[in-house]
Amino acid sequence: MSEAVMTPQEDTRASDALRQELARGDHALAGVAPVLSHLLASTGQAFVSEDVLARMRGMLADLARQVLGAQAAAAGSATPPSADAVADLAGRFAASSILVSHCYATAMECQLGERLERSAAIDQVLTPLLQELIASADEHVAELAMTTMSAQARFVQAQRRMALPLTELPAELFLETLSIAQAAATGESAEPAARAAQQLREGFDESQARLGLLIRLVGTMAGGVRAALDLEHAGLALFATALARLSQQPRELAILSCHERQQVRLALALKAAGLKTTDIARQFALIHRDFSLPGGIDEISPEQAAALLKGTAAGRGR
Repeated sequence: MSEAVMTPQEDTRASDALRQELARGDHALAGVAPVLSHLLASTGQAFVSEDVLARMRGMLADLARQVLGAQAAAAGSATPPSADAVADLAGRFAASSILVSHCYATAMECQLGERLERSAAIDQVLTPLLQELIASADEHVAELAMTTMSAQARFVQAQRRMALPLTELPAELFLETLSIAQAAATGESAEPAARAAQQLREGFDESQARLGLLIRLVGTMAGGVRAALDLEHAGLALFATALARLSQQPRELAILSCHERQQVRLALALKAAGLKTTDIARQFALIHRDFSLPGGIDEISPEQAAALLKGTAAGRGR
């Protein structure tokens, strides 16, 4: 069906069908965090790939090592944390649904970025759009783009080591991590843990983290931000950031919409962002290679797509 004007009855049928499919995907998202927390504590087979679980375990352990290292330094010790201490704190981190959800989205972004690099030759760091922004006549934009490129390069390298720098966490999760670590510190370790947390807070600047830089860079694009919705031109990092901005969703949801069980969310987000059906189909095909575009997308307006996204439990949770 073309993007011709639809009758109210046809419009309603299309919206209802998409709403039902979106609700199914939303239900699946709601169960992700608790299931992942359980899986991280076990070694059994799961619906989540072993690659994603391994990445998540690595990130949680890396966060634990960083916090415990800061606590040891605050206590005047140069001894690295023991494997048991790292495992214990990583396990406590794994019980935090918001921290687990972030690690899951990060692992998914890395995995998808690697797949797009193999299948479509989409560079994970220096993309054509980023090169254009680095060459901008606006010195502020050019400098911000260069800084963002460096941050993205560090992210890719860290993910290859299954690492996640503490300072790269969003502010809410940074504070959550410190809070969990402080609560775990008892006896003589309580005071050094408090000092370490204070020192870490003083050195934290969310705006200089990769996600903060990406958001700021996309913000400088103003009316040209839609150019970042060309995945081959922009690369995954800028694409996901622009998609989140234009569809008014958290960036993590924009990343998770690239999962095969979230096809309707991705199609609706692209529609809400203002893309035509032919452009949506092109982006959709890069991400969901073996699936066709959900029916009914060409029958609704961008405003209806945005309303559908906002009406889900995930959308209301923003």
